[in-house]
Amino acid sequence: MKKTGIIIIIVLAAILFLWGMGSYNGLVNSQENVKSQWGNVENQYQRRADLIPNLVETVKGYATHEKSTFEEVIAARAKATQITIDPTNLTPEKLQEFQAAQGQLGSALGRLIAVAENYPELKANQNFLELQAQLEGTENRISVERNKFIEMAKKYDVAIRQFPKNIVAGLFNFEKIPYFTAQEGAEKAPQVKF
Repeated sequence: MKKTGIIIIIVLAAILFLWGMGSYNGLVNSQENVKSQWGNVENQYQRRADLIPNLVETVKGYATHEKSTFEEVIAARAKATQITIDPTNLTPEKLQEFQAAQGQLGSALGRLIAVAENYPELKANQNFLELQAQLEGTENRISVERNKFIEMAKKYDVAIRQFPKNIVAGLFNFEKIPYFTAQEGAEKAPQVKF
């Protein structure tokens, strides 16, 4: 009888160990998927930042007296590219700072496009049209990648909070990952004034 009890304890310990190992590995895999997706988000923001100098120079060639708009776009781009986030330490505060800088850049780009619309010869310029289409495509890609990031972060956050994986998550310090949120005032359509 004593031998049977020891065997049962060993089998239960082995089952518990295998479950814990599987849970841990699943959480690590989920966490790495979130980090990878964050890289995709950053990649699309970088693509936008790389397109901006070309767009600014194209518009600048036609609209030489719109200096303040160009300076604003260039300053916003510089600020947006200076803020980086380590996906292993993604805090709500850092994400908010990153999101605010990207929002300022998006707003400045909107004003640049609005300025460009005032120049008929620029609107017909093939370089401008191609850059504008690439920028619009990039904005769509950013939106898609952000949505994928939010979905992966949600799956991960749910996994670390559900019982019994929350025990493993607590033991190994798996932390919640913040989501992107709409910027303050995003519910209002931007106004373009000349």
